[in-house]
Amino acid sequence: MINIFKKSHKKLVTHNSSFHTDDIFAAATLSILLENKGEKFEIIRTRDPKIISSGDYVFDVGGVCDSDTNRFDHHQKGGAGRREGEPLIEYASFGLVWKKFGVEVCGSKKAAEVIDGKLVAPIDAGDNGFDLAANKYDISPYVIQNLFSSMSPTWQEGGSKRDKIFLDCVEIAKVVLLREVAQARDGVLAEEKVLSIYNNTKDKRIIVLDKNYPFEYALHDFLEPLFVVYPRENSEEDGKIEERWSAKAVRQDLGVFKNRKDFPSSWAGLRDAEIQNITGVADAIFCHRGLFMAVAKSKEGAIRLAELALIG
Repeated sequence: MINIFKKSHKKLVTHNSSFHTDDIFAAATLSILLENKGEKFEIIRTRDPKIISSGDYVFDVGGVCDSDTNRFDHHQKGGAGRREGEPLIEYASFGLVWKKFGVEVCGSKKAAEVIDGKLVAPIDAGDNGFDLAANKYDISPYVIQNLFSSMSPTWQEGGSKRDKIFLDCVEIAKVVLLREVAQARDGVLAEEKVLSIYNNTKDKRIIVLDKNYPFEYALHDFLEPLFVVYPRENSEEDGKIEERWSAKAVRQDLGVFKNRKDFPSSWAGLRDAEIQNITGVADAIFCHRGLFMAVAKSKEGAIRLAELALIG
């Protein structure tokens, strides 16, 4: 909880008036960092130079980028540097804070890198006016920046509650960031397990997992896998726990819904007896009409569906 009464609390200082997604998430990151340490703190929104100079952490204001003294602004002449690799995305306040404290918040360098690529860098890009994607249509995707933009008071509402709204937004950002940390941590562990299974699989066209690990990123750079078999969450029918296994096609690219190999088109949308008759798999349940997934009651059944799809 943010403490604004204790003299011993840390001061997190950012600018007042309008707020943006990068300063919201910078505040969220620092809040999580200090809460994990059991330290008390307050968030101050101001442009008063004296208050800024007294801050323990200053972000998105102050005109100084110096991680050693916890100054994380990017508005000064020359900016605050760019990430390596393509695209060369400039750092905003979220990225600067994450660059120093991301590993500590995540407990893992790899997880921190995953979150930087997924969440931090896109927010920095938007704040610096860098377009990551071109609009193909008149309708644009709704991204996280839109969410926090909608939280800002409108011209008719006025700005008297803007500081409170900022703190509300920080709480929302903390929830998002903590979930991304959990996903990234477990994703790193899953990648290790998937790679181990891949390396120990003889016919790498079909990868059989022992749990429903997220496998897309782990297998993306390997050309052999066409289908992945994994256990689904068990369902309950008539008081009995029913086992289910999926065979899922591997995508050609993570950003598109196109498979390296589809399930046979004649299977599309078939269920129960229909899919069982056409495949000869006695416990087959259905094949998605998009031809990217087929399901059976057993691991053996799902593997057989994948094997048939290889030659289908």
